[in-house]
Amino acid sequence: MLAYSGGLDTSVILKWLQTAYGAEVVTFTADLGQGEELGPARKKAEMLGIKPENIFIEDLREEFVRDYVYPMFRANALYEGVYLLGTSIARPLIGKRQIEIAEQVGADAVCHGATGKGNDQVRFELAYYANNPDIKVIAPWREWDLNSRTKLIEFAEQYQIPIAKDKRGEAPFSVDANLLHSSSEGKILEDPNVEPHVDVFQRTISPEAAPDKPTIIEIGFEKGDAVSLDGKPLTPAQMLTALNALGRDNGIGRVDLVENRFVGMKSRGIYETPGGTILYAAHRAIESITVDRGAMHLKDELMPKYAELVYYGFWFSPEREMLQVAIDKSQECVTGTVRLKLYKGNVIVIGRASPYSLYSQDLVTFEDDHGAYDQKDAAGFIRLQALRLRTLAMRKRKTGK
Repeated sequence: MLAYSGGLDTSVILKWLQTAYGAEVVTFTADLGQGEELGPARKKAEMLGIKPENIFIEDLREEFVRDYVYPMFRANALYEGVYLLGTSIARPLIGKRQIEIAEQVGADAVCHGATGKGNDQVRFELAYYANNPDIKVIAPWREWDLNSRTKLIEFAEQYQIPIAKDKRGEAPFSVDANLLHSSSEGKILEDPNVEPHVDVFQRTISPEAAPDKPTIIEIGFEKGDAVSLDGKPLTPAQMLTALNALGRDNGIGRVDLVENRFVGMKSRGIYETPGGTILYAAHRAIESITVDRGAMHLKDELMPKYAELVYYGFWFSPEREMLQVAIDKSQECVTGTVRLKLYKGNVIVIGRASPYSLYSQDLVTFEDDHGAYDQKDAAGFIRLQALRLRTLAMRKRKTGK
């Protein structure tokens, strides 16, 4: 059961499995909104001898956003404070569905095209084992000797695997994309001190080229999930698609990041998450008026651990599921609307309202608060908070320590 994109690498892997293992191969291609036509993947698999009934191409966009992206965004998850985890969150779904189809067709092994240097090998295989502890995993990049593009192309030519003209040369960088983001890594991007060329960007125009007039939008939330845009109800995938278009046109969502991979090395990536960047800002805004201080601060303390679990591939771990229960509990009243101004790469919150708002103008006003808050109470509160500091200061006065 091969996770198959139809590109050069996985097409070579398909034929390699047939020759090295003598295996009957079943292919699985997931549509997660990567923006590519998936019909050619089917034709290529058929050309390589795969029976039509053994070619699975599935549209998983709604499930991806509803069951993976939205729960993660309820947590406001950012890896190392910057990365919105666009690639990381896609792998558990692909791995889970691959195992389900493998069991459906009676496959005794699953295979992925991730290299032995990256994070994706870990994410795929943890998803496999979490859903089938006895499955055999084949990772060609850790087994074969096709360790250069020249060897891959030679293998493809030997077995008459078609290669697009633009794929014969050395790819300037690698790209991964889905409905949440696109990422570009490797080759010309490996030097973190060199600004990426304009051609690297897949999903956004530059902020400098964005319109001089801001775009105003309103996002409606229910229990922490975005459900409407400018008053129009949208499904999760429709919402992210619409926000992606708005983000693209306003130059929003570009990140140039040097991150710490799970396998131990640092890598530089160019990430574009236009809709996700808007969604993140809007979600934090609606939380700001609906979530209690203690709950919000605890969420912010838990978030780095949650993000790390997603990045490392532990989506199906009990600790991630435990954190999710706590996070989802915090979202029970995260309902309302947020108005945003999108302008030249910026997402600016300009309004938020909720029937469950904890914000009270009577409490915060500098005008007469009609007895809602007695300012004299603050004196005792401060003295109690200062008690240990005063005790330390007295000791220091006596002992110098």
